[in-house]
Amino acid sequence: MGWIDWLIVIIPTAFVMLLGMYSRKYVHGVADFLSAGRCAGRYVLSMGDVASALAVTGLIAYVEVHYKTGFAVAFWNSLISPLGIALGLYGYCTYRFRETRAMSLGQFLEMRYNRKFRIFASALRSISEMLANMIMPAIAARFFIYFLDLPHKFEIFGITVPTFMLIIIICLILAISLICCGGTLSMLIADSVQGMVLFPLMVVFVVFILWKFSWTGEIIPVMSDRVPGESFLNSFDVKNLRDFNLLMVFLTVFTSILHRASWIGAGYTTAAKSPHEQKMAGVLGTWRGALNGLFYLLIALGIITVLNHQNFSKVAREVKVNLSEHIAEELVSPANRVDFISRIKAVPEMKHQIGKDAPLSHKKDLDTPYMEVAHKAFKEYEGEAEGNSKFQQYRTLYYQLMMAAGMHRMLPPVIMGMFCLLMILAMISTDDTRIFSASLTVSQDVILPFFKKPPTPNQHIWILRIVSIAIGVFYCFGSLFMAQLDYINLFVTIMTMMWMGGCGPVMIFGLYSRFGNTAGAFASLVSGMVLALGGIAVQRNWADIVYPFLARNGWVDAVGRWLETVSAPFNPYVVWKMDPVKFPINSYEIYLVTMIITLVIYCSVSIISRKITGEELFNLDRMLHRGIYSDDGIVKQPEKMTVRKFFNKMIGITQEYSLGDRVIAWSVFWYSFVYHFIVCFVVVVIWNLVSPWPAEWWGTYFFIKTLLVPCVVATISTFWFGIGGAVDLVRLFRDLEHREADILDNGQVEGNVSLADRERFAKLEAEQKKNKDDAQK
Repeated sequence: MGWIDWLIVIIPTAFVMLLGMYSRKYVHGVADFLSAGRCAGRYVLSMGDVASALAVTGLIAYVEVHYKTGFAVAFWNSLISPLGIALGLYGYCTYRFRETRAMSLGQFLEMRYNRKFRIFASALRSISEMLANMIMPAIAARFFIYFLDLPHKFEIFGITVPTFMLIIIICLILAISLICCGGTLSMLIADSVQGMVLFPLMVVFVVFILWKFSWTGEIIPVMSDRVPGESFLNSFDVKNLRDFNLLMVFLTVFTSILHRASWIGAGYTTAAKSPHEQKMAGVLGTWRGALNGLFYLLIALGIITVLNHQNFSKVAREVKVNLSEHIAEELVSPANRVDFISRIKAVPEMKHQIGKDAPLSHKKDLDTPYMEVAHKAFKEYEGEAEGNSKFQQYRTLYYQLMMAAGMHRMLPPVIMGMFCLLMILAMISTDDTRIFSASLTVSQDVILPFFKKPPTPNQHIWILRIVSIAIGVFYCFGSLFMAQLDYINLFVTIMTMMWMGGCGPVMIFGLYSRFGNTAGAFASLVSGMVLALGGIAVQRNWADIVYPFLARNGWVDAVGRWLETVSAPFNPYVVWKMDPVKFPINSYEIYLVTMIITLVIYCSVSIISRKITGEELFNLDRMLHRGIYSDDGIVKQPEKMTVRKFFNKMIGITQEYSLGDRVIAWSVFWYSFVYHFIVCFVVVVIWNLVSPWPAEWWGTYFFIKTLLVPCVVATISTFWFGIGGAVDLVRLFRDLEHREADILDNGQVEGNVSLADRERFAKLEAEQKKNKDDAQK
C-alpha cells in the first residue's frame, strides 16, 4: 500500500478510537458501563449492529462457504425469511428479556432459576464463548499478513519478532482500550460511528466489483460450470453438496427459534431506552442487513470468478502459489520448505475452458492439483498420520485465506486502502464485542455472586476492566497456540456447542413457560456439555489418534459400514463415509442431534421433578414486571379483536407504535414476506416444480434478487441510517449529560428479584396478600 492508502486507514481509525475514549466522561455508574445508561435509540443500536455484524471472520467464513456452494443452497435460506420477520416484528425473546430489566444473562438465570445455576451456566457459556472466539484475532492477523503480503517475521534491534503475534497484540490492545474506557457505552458510540463510515465504504466496493466483472460474460459462466448434483445456480440440483447443504438450512431454521435468546444479555441487548426501542432496532435490521448481505455476496463472487475463470488464470496461479508460500512459512519445516514451494510452483497455469473442458466438482476442481501435491509432500515429510494432520491444517488455511490473497491482487491503490480500513474497523468492533460479552458474563455471573457485600460502583467497574484484560490475554495465547482444523463456521459450531447444545430450552422456556425448573435446566446443560466435549475430542484427534487406532485394530471397515448404514436413510444430505483425514460426521450434524436430545431432557426432567417435589409454577408476571408488578401497577385488559387489529397483531404492531413505526413495520413485512418469500421463493419453487428453469434463467433471477433490488435498498438505507444514526447519537449524548446514575441497578439478584426491584415488589406482594385476606374475611 502507498502513503495515501495508509492515511485512509490511520485517520478514520484514530478518530473512532478517540471518540470511544472521550465517552468515558459519561460513565457515572454500573448501568452506564454495562448498558450504556439505557439511553440508546433505535438508529444508534442499528448502526452499532452494522459494525459488529461486519466481521473479518464473518466475511472470510462467508467466502469459504460460498466458494463451495455458490448461490444454489442460499436460495433455500428464503425459508427462514418469514420466520425472521415474525421473530423480529414480535420481538421474540428480546422484548421479554428487556422486560426483565436484567443487565446480563446470568442475572436473568438467577431470577428464573437460582444462584447456583447462574454460576454454573455462566461459567459454561463463558468457556464455550472464549474457546470459539479465541481464534478470531488469529484469523484477522493472518488475513492482514496475506492481504498486505507482509513477512512472517522481522527484526527490531536484533530481536526477531513474529508478525502474526504483533498483529494479534495490536488488535487486542485496540479492543480492550475501548472496553476499559466506557464498556458498552464506549463500544456503542464507537460502533455507531464506524457504521456511518462502513456504509459508504461498502457501497464503493459494491460498485467496484460490479464494474470489474461481467455478470453474463464471467460470473454466470463460472457459476454454471458444475457437475450435476453440485450446481452453484440451480437450487433444485444440490443434492450432492457436502458440509453446506439443505441440512444446514433446516438447522438454521431450528436454531433461529431455539437459540434466539442464547447469546442475549450482553452489550446492546440491554442498552435501549425501552423494550419498544429494542424491538424497533431489530425490525430495522432488515433494511440495515441488505447492504451487508450484498457486500459479502459480491466479494465472494469476485473471488470465485478470479480463481476459476480463464480470463484470470494467470492471476489465479499467482494467488495460489503466494497462498501456499505463506502457509509453508507456518507449517513446513525450513529443511523442507524450498522443496515444498518448488512442488507447488511446478503446478502449471490452468486455463479451464468453460463448455469445452469437463465441468468442475467438489472432488475435482482447479484447486485439486495443489491439494494433491501438498498432501503427497506432507506424507513424505511427516509420515502417514502426522502428514494427514498437517494437510488438514494446510487445506483449512488455503480456503480460509484465499480471499485475502485474492483481494491483494484484485484491488488498485486507494481502493485497497479503503478495504483495509473497512477490515480494521470490522476487526475492532468484533473483538471488543466478543471480549466484553465474555467478561460481562464472567464478572457479573461467576465472580460477583460470591461477594457477600455488593462492591461499590467504582470497584464493580474495575472488576469488569480487569476481567476484560484477562480474557484478552487468554485470546492472545489461544490465537497463538490453537490449531483450527475445520471451516470457520464448523469450528465455531462445535466449540459453542458446549453451551448451545443444551441452553436453548433453558432460555426459551425460561422466558415463555411456567413449568420449566432448575432440575430440567441443569440436566439440559450438563447433557449438552458432555455430548459437545465428546464431539470436540473425536474431531480434534481424528487424523493423528482416532483413525490410526481404528486401523491398528482392524476396525476401519466395520466402523465405516456402520456409519454408512446409519446415515443411509438421510442420503444424500447426510453421508457418513470413512475418511483418514477428517471425521466423517461434521459439526452441524453433531450439533443437531445434541439439540434434539437436550430439548427432550429439559421438558421431561422439569415435568417429572415438579410432580415429585410438588413445586409451584413460576411467577412470570413478577419477573417480566407485568400486572401488579408493572411500574404503574395497572393490569392490562385484553383488547377487543377487530379485522384491523388482527392484521396489526399479525406483524407485531401494538399500541406503542407511532405512525412512523407502523410504516417501518409494514414496509418490512411487504419487502421480506411478500416480495422475498412469496414472490421470490414460493412462486419460483412452484414454477420450477412444473417447468424447471435453465441455468440462464437462474442467472437472471439471482441478478435481480441478490444484486439489483438490494442495490436500490442499500442506497436508500445508506442515507436513511446515516441521518437517523447521527440524530440518535446527538440525543444519546444529550440524555447522558442529564441522567442520574442508578446506584442500585448493578445487576445483582436476591430471591429471584433484582436488588433494584426488591423493595418495591415486597410492598406490592404484601399489599396483594392483604387484599386477598380482606376479601376472604
